[in-house]
Amino acid sequence: MSGAPLRVGNASGFYGDRFSAVREMLTGGPLDVLTGDYLAELTMLILGRDRMKDPARGYAKTFLRQMEENLGLAKEKGVRIVANAGGLNPAGLAGALRELVEKLGLDVRVAHVEGDDLIARADEFGFDSPLTANAYLGAWGIAECLNAGADVVVTGRVTDASVIVGPAAAHFGWARDDYDALAGAVAAGHVIECGAQATGGNYAFFREQPIGVPGFPIAEIHADGSSVITKHPGTGGVVSTGTVTAQLLYEITGARYANPDVTARFDTLSLSDAGPDRVRISGVRGEAPPSTLKVCLNRLGGFRNETTFVLTGLDIEEKAALVKQQLEGALAKRPPAEIRWTLARTDHRDADTEERASALLHVAVKDNDPKIAGRAFSGAAIELALASYPGFHVTAPPSDAAPFGVYSAAYVDAGAVPHVAVLPDGTKADIAPSADTLALSEVDEPELPEPLSAGKVRRAPLGLVAGARSGDKGGNANLGVWVRSEEAWRWLVHRLTVAEFRRLLPETERMPVTRHLLPNLWAMNFVVEGILGDGVASQARFDPQAKALGEWLRARELDIPEALL
Repeated sequence: MSGAPLRVGNASGFYGDRFSAVREMLTGGPLDVLTGDYLAELTMLILGRDRMKDPARGYAKTFLRQMEENLGLAKEKGVRIVANAGGLNPAGLAGALRELVEKLGLDVRVAHVEGDDLIARADEFGFDSPLTANAYLGAWGIAECLNAGADVVVTGRVTDASVIVGPAAAHFGWARDDYDALAGAVAAGHVIECGAQATGGNYAFFREQPIGVPGFPIAEIHADGSSVITKHPGTGGVVSTGTVTAQLLYEITGARYANPDVTARFDTLSLSDAGPDRVRISGVRGEAPPSTLKVCLNRLGGFRNETTFVLTGLDIEEKAALVKQQLEGALAKRPPAEIRWTLARTDHRDADTEERASALLHVAVKDNDPKIAGRAFSGAAIELALASYPGFHVTAPPSDAAPFGVYSAAYVDAGAVPHVAVLPDGTKADIAPSADTLALSEVDEPELPEPLSAGKVRRAPLGLVAGARSGDKGGNANLGVWVRSEEAWRWLVHRLTVAEFRRLLPETERMPVTRHLLPNLWAMNFVVEGILGDGVASQARFDPQAKALGEWLRARELDIPEALL
């Protein structure tokens, strides 16, 4: 690596992340670019509902407030800002930013990227009455804006890594087919775009060293696409090969990680320790991207409601059966379209507190009629208060139904989606799709290492030797698992098969499960199809984004070689 790297920081991993992070990143040390990721599948639904109330809305208002406090500081320090906070209305956010710039008396040039919003063309693409329809654009519109002198670039729905790839491509002058360099930037972007998850947040082995309040991450990107992941000195958390591995595995599928500009081969990258709180990512190979763009579709699915009954002491199962029979009988004349019961056995035998003696019985309903899912349901539950099991009480008063969303993904030809950079002077530049494309396919399964030699084993939780990180992609859950030695990998890769995964997590027993191996990281990723129903907004299960699915797996016990313990 020769020449000074481009220092790209992140100050937001989701809409609602730490408000003060922008100032912390601007004052904590040198930066060239500060980025922020404000969009998730659920966020697009929230912004869609905002836009229904007011067509001028649809962007992340938090970002505008952050800029009001920090834009002058960023200009003073020469830090350019790139964020996808434009949501469904990047032009509206850019306009609001220009008004803010004038109000603050700053010399700041604002640009934006648009074209991702396909809602007006829903019929043309065959989308079924969506509330939002947004294609994931790539990085070249951002690069065009920066090359035209923009100090701030806001976008709509681009891929999460694109807000990092765009500045790197502009700074180093990469060509559209510099696939290895672009892939390296995608890897760096994927690591830092979720904010503090790269610096010790949500980390499986958090007990090994103090985490405190983690600082936000920085990627020092070099001209060849290699990078060093780090953070400002003196900030909380930790950057290690473990925290970087965990984030690399987050919400991916297999070895090929597709973006609109390049498909990064995560099975080629290497991690190495580059000093305290510094991890180098190198060797990433890239391939031409697929010819299609993913589209995030959200629609309103109906209305939902829920009640939680508290069951205390003896006869928990019988109490649950009684109230279930009573409530479903009360709703029999016009039952909700969907009723789902879940009994959480949080009770303990001979408990020393009432709370520890209690179990929770959740009932959730969905229906297209807000009245049926509303007070008709919750009122019927409360009417049982003096007529049901002993000790009857609930955790909340009766409530009205709330709307819920349904997520789905579609794929459209990249050439059918406009990608437009609106430059600081107002002129528009059309960004062509990639000239070269390569259909996405799975890599051949790598050759497995020799199994670990037989020896004494001990029954213990998997988490004593393996880390995990899980999350959602629509209705699917992604669960990455990694270990920290070659010996542990030789054991894990033979032991944690799909069959064993299903045994350890019985909820997945009847669902399609795919295992993807990444031997270079001593890691594997499991994709569980359909476990999250129609996505997070549909609230299909207890943990609707599968954030803790990996921790459940780590808590499950199996026979582990004593040599690893």
